[in-house]
Amino acid sequence: MTAKERLLGGAIDYIATNGAADLSLRQVAKAIGTSHRMLIYHFASKEGLLIEVVRAVEERQRMLFAELNADESTDVGEMARRFWQRLSAAENWPYVRLLFEIYGRALQGDQRSRPLLDGLVESWLPPLTEWGIQRGLPPEKARAYARLGVAVPRGLLLDLMATGDKAAVDEAMDLFITSYETLLS
Repeated sequence: MTAKERLLGGAIDYIATNGAADLSLRQVAKAIGTSHRMLIYHFASKEGLLIEVVRAVEERQRMLFAELNADESTDVGEMARRFWQRLSAAENWPYVRLLFEIYGRALQGDQRSRPLLDGLVESWLPPLTEWGIQRGLPPEKARAYARLGVAVPRGLLLDLMATGDKAAVDEAMDLFITSYETLLS
């Protein structure tokens, strides 16, 4: 593991727990046992660090998806439900809040946060498109379904963060997953 990877790992947990709004690089550095100069060296700025944190969390989610997808004996609905359970688990809520915090900054025009938007949806489309095609979606529609497969869980995660109503959000997600099962049967 490189120095940058170690720093990023510590920063992910610290920032997810403490948020990013009033965060300084000095605070992060002190909490993870380094200097703010090292963070600047590796990430260029606070916003650079935040973008790397969100991208790393997103990559973890894609790796989880790939891990669950590797078990070919699992049917579509079961795999999607397992993914949603892990994604929406309470221990992930700090990371979800952080994603939406930085997402909001970028959407409000914060030029330093704007690079976060690059690939935030696009990075999910190839694996989800391929997943859909492998399970019988028409290839000409698979990319649109993949985009829906990104948007619905993100929207429900936002709902969960706003309302805390896990049962209602889980029910909505189950309805969405059931629609996929129906489509593929």
